[in-house]
Amino acid sequence: MPEILTSELLLDVYRQGCFPMARGRDSDLVHLFSPDPRGIIPLEAFHVPRSLRKAVRGGRFEIRVDTAFEAVIRACGEPAPDRPETWLNEGLIQLYLDLHRRGFAHSVETWRDGLLVGGLYGVSLGAAFFGESMFSRVTDASKVALVALVDRLRRGGYRLLDTQYVTDHLIRFGACEVPREDYMALLAEALGHEASF
Repeated sequence: MPEILTSELLLDVYRQGCFPMARGRDSDLVHLFSPDPRGIIPLEAFHVPRSLRKAVRGGRFEIRVDTAFEAVIRACGEPAPDRPETWLNEGLIQLYLDLHRRGFAHSVETWRDGLLVGGLYGVSLGAAFFGESMFSRVTDASKVALVALVDRLRRGGYRLLDTQYVTDHLIRFGACEVPREDYMALLAEALGHEASF
């Protein structure tokens, strides 16, 4: 990895099937990962759990896109009871802010009563979207943001939703693991097409 990671180099990292993670919030060390197997959510097989459908239809949340990107990424980097340490350091946050300014990084946000209560962000290249992180301050807020993201990706012509890893939380939505070789083929195919976020 180059000594100085720029936003342009970061885009190349994604194009090569990797993603960055800092050792910790206060660490300057950034490592590149390309797990095998890789987590994805097949857009055509995305599943909304029955228990969540009511929250999606009920209008409890207002969905906004790209109105509070910095607030979303900083919320994703906050320590949580189940995750006392974060992989986001200030250097990475600044790189993602630059990608957002350049139109390569986006946030999907859930708001309630004028307050940001959940959301997610990721990187968009061609017809691939690389989901990076999500946060929730009230029940279902990040899940509703994920449903809104998938709807937007489908309508925009995306072909790949990369989740990096598969968690129990994401399995409920249809996430699965694919071998790195298969992932790289899916990535190449998605990067060869255009999509609109």
